[in-house]
Amino acid sequence: MNRLERAAVLLTLVEKLREKGSWCGETHVQKATFFLQNLLGATLEYQFILYKHGPYSFDLSDDITAMRADHLIDLEAQRPPYGPSLVPGRGRDLIRRLYPRASSQYQDEINLVAETLGMKSAPELERIATAHFVTVETEHSGDAEERARRINELKPHVSIEQARHAVSFADEFRKKAQALRQE
Repeated sequence: MNRLERAAVLLTLVEKLREKGSWCGETHVQKATFFLQNLLGATLEYQFILYKHGPYSFDLSDDITAMRADHLIDLEAQRPPYGPSLVPGRGRDLIRRLYPRASSQYQDEINLVAETLGMKSAPELERIATAHFVTVETEHSGDAEERARRINELKPHVSIEQARHAVSFADEFRKKAQALRQE
């Protein structure tokens, strides 16, 4: 998938997240894209690492910057202390016309991500995405308590109770994703 095809997918994701009440800052798009790719199988080809606020892709950040330069995404200022929201830019219709398949091929997956994560705060998304990362991307796919302890080790600011909740939520999200893939 080339950069503009990925942009078509990301634009659809941003629009769906906003429809579901997401503030849609870059953290929201990072975590939603992580789930879209690593849980639901979208072939976006981003490399994610476990970073300060959970899984993060520098390549995705670069793509978002390029999308801003191409007027595909704009920033919408928020009241301090909040950072800006990402909103579709004036070039979105052109991308849709040029890449109609890219913007529609993951429609069901994007809808599931938006419905599941749309109303989550950035700290909640950090915990849930880290729980999924710990479960799938590391050797810690054991019981929920073991995974919660591992999250707390990696991110001491996340309490064990918050980590348990995140593991439970991520496990339920994985079940919904498996059901969607079986349809």
